[in-house]
Amino acid sequence: MSTTADAGRQGPVDELLTAVRSGRLARIPELLAALDPAQRRSGLAALKELRKELRQDWSREAAEARGRLLVAGVGCHAGPAGAAVWLAGSDFADRPWARNSVLHQVIEAQPVEWQVEVVTRLAARPARNQGWSMYPVMEAVVRRTGCEVPRGETFVRGWMDRTGDLGGARPTLAEKLREDAFTPVLLPELFELADVGWPLTLRLGPRPGDVWTEAIGELAAAGVVDRAEVLDRCLARLLRGGRTTDQRAFLEVLRELEPTPGEYAARVRDLVALLDGPSVLAGHAQEVLAGLDEAGLIEPEVLTEASAVVLFRTEKKLVRAQLAWLDKAARRAPDRSGPVVLAAAEAFGHPDVALQERALNVVARHLKAAGEAVVAELRTAAEALNPAHHRRAGDLLGAPVGDGDGDGDPETGWNDVLPPVPEPRRLGAPIGSVGELAEELSALLAGREPGVADFERVLDGLVRLSRLDRKALAEAVEPVRRVHRWNGTGSWGDCTPGEILHVVAAVAGETAPRTFWDHFRGKGRSPLRGARTTVHGAVLASRLEEAAWQVVQARVPYLLATPTDATGALDAAVLVERIAGYEAAGVTPGKADLSQALLRVDVRVEEAVLKAAEALGSPAGRWLAHWLRTGGLPGQSSERVLFAPGKGVRRANAYGDRWWEEIERIAVAQPGIGAGPKGPGGERLTAELRALLDGTEPSVARARKVYDWSWRAIDHWFAMLPRHREELAARWLDPFAECADRDERGAARYLPLLAEAGGPAGLALHLALAYGLGARHAEDRTAAVDALLVLAARGDLDGTLLGRELGALVACGTVLAGRLGAALALAAETGARATVWSVLGAALPGLLGEADPSTRGLGDLIALAADCARRTGARGPVAEVTAAAERGGSGRVVKEARALRDVLAG
Repeated sequence: MSTTADAGRQGPVDELLTAVRSGRLARIPELLAALDPAQRRSGLAALKELRKELRQDWSREAAEARGRLLVAGVGCHAGPAGAAVWLAGSDFADRPWARNSVLHQVIEAQPVEWQVEVVTRLAARPARNQGWSMYPVMEAVVRRTGCEVPRGETFVRGWMDRTGDLGGARPTLAEKLREDAFTPVLLPELFELADVGWPLTLRLGPRPGDVWTEAIGELAAAGVVDRAEVLDRCLARLLRGGRTTDQRAFLEVLRELEPTPGEYAARVRDLVALLDGPSVLAGHAQEVLAGLDEAGLIEPEVLTEASAVVLFRTEKKLVRAQLAWLDKAARRAPDRSGPVVLAAAEAFGHPDVALQERALNVVARHLKAAGEAVVAELRTAAEALNPAHHRRAGDLLGAPVGDGDGDGDPETGWNDVLPPVPEPRRLGAPIGSVGELAEELSALLAGREPGVADFERVLDGLVRLSRLDRKALAEAVEPVRRVHRWNGTGSWGDCTPGEILHVVAAVAGETAPRTFWDHFRGKGRSPLRGARTTVHGAVLASRLEEAAWQVVQARVPYLLATPTDATGALDAAVLVERIAGYEAAGVTPGKADLSQALLRVDVRVEEAVLKAAEALGSPAGRWLAHWLRTGGLPGQSSERVLFAPGKGVRRANAYGDRWWEEIERIAVAQPGIGAGPKGPGGERLTAELRALLDGTEPSVARARKVYDWSWRAIDHWFAMLPRHREELAARWLDPFAECADRDERGAARYLPLLAEAGGPAGLALHLALAYGLGARHAEDRTAAVDALLVLAARGDLDGTLLGRELGALVACGTVLAGRLGAALALAAETGARATVWSVLGAALPGLLGEADPSTRGLGDLIALAADCARRTGARGPVAEVTAAAERGGSGRVVKEARALRDVLAG
């Protein structure tokens, strides 16, 4: 223990350290003042050692000590560069030390030049994403010394946060900014910041001027800031782009600035450029430009230039507004009719047939005033019109439009342009050396989503090479193990291909053989399985556990289940040859390895392969021969199940029973395989594979058996049943459905893999595709279109089945007509119009007989159906189409139904 005498003999540096450790913050300025330069250097070295010590301690006492350390350390820095680095340390950002009066006292005691340089360096550092900033320190120095106000991002963000930090009885934000000397300098710098949309639009109080957007408008109007500079910076910020929240916030600032027509006219080039931006910006710019045009403040050519940009956009609202602007301009000044009709003709190639008709109406209305000079150009532009408008355009322009290829011939039909049937990628030769395996293993673990081919080759290589020279293999993979650690303590999530490190650990002898032995005898818990392990993860875990056991004990020459292509499929001839090699070596296959191999093997074999299998003498060989002879795993039929409020079972999503949000959804149930097909000697598949093949039921419990809240499909799940895509689709139907009715993202990207897999394509697969075509996100719909085209190219698409389910899903509101229309229009544009018609033709009874006629996007779907029917030469009445066409009124659905009726009538 220290004595009073010892304390009295302490030097100045020791006293400073004692004050930092013991909590005497108020004494630190006095102790710092007593230090000479040499003592400050010595004290700084000691404080740095203390800082290292405190970094390992996150107790409350250590946090308080770090604050005292911050104060003492900045006072010991003679140079401003080191002081700025010290103040910006991340370990000091856990508390608001920048507001501490003692810290301010220590900094104020330094020379003015030192203080200014520290602030300059702090302001130039990147803004922190978290923690407390040093803005209060910088602000105090700038206001006290009168130095130039920094314009760096860190300082501007700190000023914005501090200025908006208001509470109690106070002036409004606008009033506070008006009195702040920093405002004229820093407010224009706000337009250079990213990710400020939320604070700009956050209302701090109920009074006007208590939100940044309004305050900026008030200050610009009052002349506190240069109005022209703020307006120019705002437009430049909008043109620069950024996050949607930022763009909306700065658009709100622009509206609050309320530019006059003259100010807008002086910046007409910026407005025209905004027409190519996000729709909300383009709509505002379009509205302003139309007003300027009506007031005669811009050149007439601006209208033509604006039309060339807007009429190629996909947003129908913008295109309709642009056509209306063109129409009004020609009505006001008939001498502008020529440029107007030529500009309107730009919309002849728009994908929306209704907008093409609007453009044609504008041309028809002003063609007489435009004169004959524009007719030749209009005839050329009219070739882009949908065939539905060819006859009217020809009558209007005095010459036939189209060469007749647009209408399908009922006799010859339409030849779809479909993608080539994808060929599965073959696996390369087995890994032949320990060096190659180490490289492949490193690449596998470094990837975010290891592919099936890479994973299977590495797993086989570990088993294969460990039998030849396990010691050399362990030495080769040791550098990889140092980079990619495996703790072996148990899995928190699902088992993934990255858990191949379990096998690598066995190669290195890190896990005792008894661990594997206990697990296989049911006495130990596997480190690859946990509470969140899915049935798919359990299958993968069983293979990895067995491979680790084989590396340690069984010493098999290779794995049987290694596929021959990247889908996971396995050639029967190759499996026969592998089992023959096992028999020659006198080795017994692992149960998980053999079971997976059987589910991967193609049972459609030639007689010679079957005879070779029947010549095998081992139990595994006899099971393979029996499997091939009997057709392997039987396919499972899917039963249609409807979930609806008041009908059947109310559906809960993967996050829990959302009782306030009942939905209607179509699902499937499958009976399952029970105990599974047995071998001639009573052999059965592993328990993990039997669980995977168990039947699906329309209940949340069954859904959770397949996936939980962290569900992420991986290619390896497909490779477990490469010949049974219908069963896989049934088990994953909920995630696919949530892409449509829960607006989830990502699951539909696996639909092309299902389309490329083997096995029948039944109700479950077509329902999964239906949900994908109605997905919320465009990338998911694009993946569903790819799957649709692959199924069609392979001859596996049942357009009638898909269309019937889509009609029902649109009618119950699970799939939105607008999203479905966008997906099918994309498929039609690739040249697969007959495929699209086969779907939409079957969907018409649901779309027109069950769905609400006011459903948004329904008119577009019927228009697409009419276009495909016309181009493919489809004929024959549809009762629901006829009934819809005979309804009264002139609504879009009725109008398009009449057009479709006429097409089907020939």
